[in-house]
Amino acid sequence: MSYKTEFEAARDNPEAFWKAKSETLPWFKNPKKILTKNEHGIYNWFADGEMNTAYMALDHHVENGRAEQAALIYDSPVTNTQKTYSYRELRDEVALCAGMLKDLGVGKGDRVIIYMSMTPQAAIAMYACARLGAIHSVVFGGFSPVELAVRIDDAKPKVILSTSCGIEIQRIIEYKPLVDKAIELAQYKPDYSVIFQRPEALADLNQSYDVDWRQALTQSTPADCTPVNGSDPLYILYTSGTTGKPKGVVRENGGHAVAMKYSMQAVYNIEPGEVFWAASDVGWAVGHSYIVYAPLLHGATAVLYEGKPVFTPDAGAFWRVIADHKVKGLFTAPTAYRAIIKEDPTAEFIKQYDLSSLETIYSAGERLDPATHSWLEEKLQLPVIDNWWQTESGWPIVSNMIGVEQMAIKPGSSSVPCPGYDVQVLDETGKQLGPNTQGNIAIKLPLPPCFLSTVWGDLERFKSGYLEAYPGYYNSGDGGYIDDDGYVFIMGRIDDVINVAGHRLSTGEMEEVIGKHASIAECAVIGRNDDLKGQLPAGFVVLKNGIEASDEDISKELIALVREKIGAVAVFKEVYVVPRLPKTRSGKILRKTMRHIFNGEEYVIPSTIDDPDSLSEIEALKA
Repeated sequence: MSYKTEFEAARDNPEAFWKAKSETLPWFKNPKKILTKNEHGIYNWFADGEMNTAYMALDHHVENGRAEQAALIYDSPVTNTQKTYSYRELRDEVALCAGMLKDLGVGKGDRVIIYMSMTPQAAIAMYACARLGAIHSVVFGGFSPVELAVRIDDAKPKVILSTSCGIEIQRIIEYKPLVDKAIELAQYKPDYSVIFQRPEALADLNQSYDVDWRQALTQSTPADCTPVNGSDPLYILYTSGTTGKPKGVVRENGGHAVAMKYSMQAVYNIEPGEVFWAASDVGWAVGHSYIVYAPLLHGATAVLYEGKPVFTPDAGAFWRVIADHKVKGLFTAPTAYRAIIKEDPTAEFIKQYDLSSLETIYSAGERLDPATHSWLEEKLQLPVIDNWWQTESGWPIVSNMIGVEQMAIKPGSSSVPCPGYDVQVLDETGKQLGPNTQGNIAIKLPLPPCFLSTVWGDLERFKSGYLEAYPGYYNSGDGGYIDDDGYVFIMGRIDDVINVAGHRLSTGEMEEVIGKHASIAECAVIGRNDDLKGQLPAGFVVLKNGIEASDEDISKELIALVREKIGAVAVFKEVYVVPRLPKTRSGKILRKTMRHIFNGEEYVIPSTIDDPDSLSEIEALKA
């Protein structure tokens, strides 16, 4: 089947197309209503189907010949550990963990926050929630207590699951004090905090809500799979919003399972029994989709890696994993590839490993720049496939569909829309633009399976944030263009969310933290381009009158404040004290123009500017 045939089938009769894809999965009760609208006018896929995601990914394979096949390979260079779980072993671990959660009062529809390091227990916890019909919300291990508290108050979890620590290249981060502080800060209090003790840093379980993970398992019995409807939520995943308050993206069970199963073969060309490695974190949408769920729904083998692309122990870390585990497809963010290139520009480590199993390199999380694309292609002599997708979509929106038909690769483009996505470029009025004209990237409704169905607890924010700008379309918030061949080029965010090493972070959230400092009158944060991490935040602050502290002292205090309130993930290290910020006459700070200046891009002085000299001051700082 050609890409054109597949794409047109999904476009012309989406219900028939996705019904056929859904039939490759083991439902308890096959859905009759493929695409429906609920009472709020929101589309749902497979709403009346009965299923369980953990059953589809684990029990089904155990019952149908894959019991002894590897399901999950844990590779941890930071602890010098490797462990392989068969489908049977993983099913049994998940069932027992689900029994533990059930004993703690967790049931269908309850929320569980998972705040863990990259260990098998993180994936086991996610599947255990799915097994019970509970809704998990994974938060990056090590995220600041303030951010964790915000998510506790929003999701209102019955239980928090955590490891005692996370292990970085040269340090150990104890998680228990962070969890305790977050619970203290949060208005909502979970019933239990369950800690998986790691020997590198044992936690002091001294709170009334503390539970020892291993001890609780010894008192539990395996839990069966709870049937859920296709439209029931599987998980909430928080992503930064332009207002500074994170948005809880809600993923439904049915559409998620269908899209995951379909994409493993169609997008990534992986067959059951083959090994796929998404070098990501379970806290990202990539980690949810392509470490934990999609490979196992498809009957393949997933790699869960606790390490870095460099320094664990060297820039050959990725190539060693591929050689050890016979990985067929590698998927990670451009940041990881750039880190490898920085440490090993002549690709000496590639020559040291047998990479004969590797067939394709994939990239997503931010734009894959042509220089990195070319290096990978030249050194590995393999196809390098860029994806464009979002936390909201859960799987690629635009990609070279090599499992259907491998198309020509154009560096700088993520290729063509995946089946189910009607991607268009619109101007500010919603008018469709022609080829090679930059505008706002939007997707015509209905969206395909797996796309977010709402924002947790805030339907109006879902509508206003995604659907109201262009009626009949999903507003992606990204800008770009489509060329004459239908290839999509994503050029960056339209709003003020920046992408730091694949993490989407709100500049508005950083400004909110900076603005609370007693010496700051006003501030602006922009994203400046960075060869390694994609973007880095740069802060500009105006001091209140009479402040005697030095600029250097102010900068150090602000950097420390952002690290405390948001976390090291923000990589906030650059602060400029300025006499004024460039603004329009109405008082709007010209962040976009500032961003262009600092990135050395052409810009036009806005006609609405209040004081043109303020831009000259920004130019002087850049120089």
